Amino acid sequence: MHIYVVQKDDTLEYIAARFRLDPDAIAKKNELTNKDQLVVGQTIMIPMAGFYHFIEEGESLYKLSNVYNIPLFELFSLNELSSKDSLPLGYLVYIPRRGKNIIETSAYNDISIDKKDSAEIIQNIGDNLTNVPIFSYQVKRDGSLSELNDNPSIISALSMEVAPLLVLTNIEDNQFSQELATTILNDEALQDKLLDEALRIMKEKGYFGLDIDFEYLGAINKESYVTFLEKAKRKLKESNPNYSLSVALPPKTSKNQKGVLYEGHDYEAIGEVVDKVLLMTYEWGWSGGPPMAVSPLNKVKEVMEYALETIPKEKILMGVPLYGYDWTLPYEKGGKWAKAIDQTKAYELAYEYGANIEYDEVAQSPHFMYVDEEKNEHEVWFEDARSYQAKFEYINQIDIAGMYNWVLGFKSPQNWLVLQEYFIPIKLF
Repeated sequence: MHIYVVQKDDTLEYIAARFRLDPDAIAKKNELTNKDQLVVGQTIMIPMAGFYHFIEEGESLYKLSNVYNIPLFELFSLNELSSKDSLPLGYLVYIPRRGKNIIETSAYNDISIDKKDSAEIIQNIGDNLTNVPIFSYQVKRDGSLSELNDNPSIISALSMEVAPLLVLTNIEDNQFSQELATTILNDEALQDKLLDEALRIMKEKGYFGLDIDFEYLGAINKESYVTFLEKAKRKLKESNPNYSLSVALPPKTSKNQKGVLYEGHDYEAIGEVVDKVLLMTYEWGWSGGPPMAVSPLNKVKEVMEYALETIPKEKILMGVPLYGYDWTLPYEKGGKWAKAIDQTKAYELAYEYGANIEYDEVAQSPHFMYVDEEKNEHEVWFEDARSYQAKFEYINQIDIAGMYNWVLGFKSPQNWLVLQEYFIPIKLF
């Protein structure tokens, strides 16, 4: 795939002609709702086995050979050029894509917020996934678990050779509860009851592993949480040696980072126990906070650098969001919360209100402003092909176990297109 950024006066027909492709094929790949509604700054994925480099001033095939580590003779041959040819500015030089990395890929399926058919979504993107954590079985104070209509998602996942994972959470009254977690983590009998129930469901429904997402634990639960994970690991392996144990972790940058979200999670101790850790490298920009990138790469790197110091890299999966936020300005703490949107909705808003999309090179994230019918100013941050590419390049660079998406149900087709360019998902069966 080649990432093309829409310029002023571009049409899909013009872009397609430039790459000698059918505009309908490009529209289908990018799941464009209206191929006549392009926005300046929008990214378009061009289906091709590789990508094009546009010649800039001072560039030559010799220079590109060094930049992309491709033999000069191969560039000449692929582009049907000779050493005598001069390359004008803007000339398209074809660059072949090198090998893909084989990694673990995952995507949470939050049944509670998914407004579409979960089974159909998994069916559509299952080729891109190793596993799918199904969110979530909520732990109750008596050690029992909430009910979940997960059978359609499990059946769909298995049909696509995607391993379903059962997710346990300390969610109570629609929010993570420290009090609930403290009750469970300080009572051996309650722990045995909930883990035995989780194992019963896993066997009955065909789950491949357990993913524990206990959040907002606070320092009071730091040691007891590790002990609980040790018990969970022991029970899993006794039940089935092939069962995996993973855990979601908040984005810490230091051992003693303050805050109830961070203090209960000991990266090093947890990393020794579990099979995989899923780092929640998103929500810097969040619905109740000021406008900013949801997953700014500069901040993501700070988390990953600390994680790599404390957790074996072969256990680490980096989180990548499928969503963004639309904030109404001015932002006021405690005021109106931002609306979660996906890539498709972001493009629709930009077109509707005549906004140009800009790209923050530090955060590696697209954003734009617009004014609605009621004269309210808005600021939108989301993900596009460029931001996904930057994250996937970084994942390759640090050579970790893999990546995961939060969360299915948001329509961000370019995530899957870029993922297919960079990775081959491990399949467990």
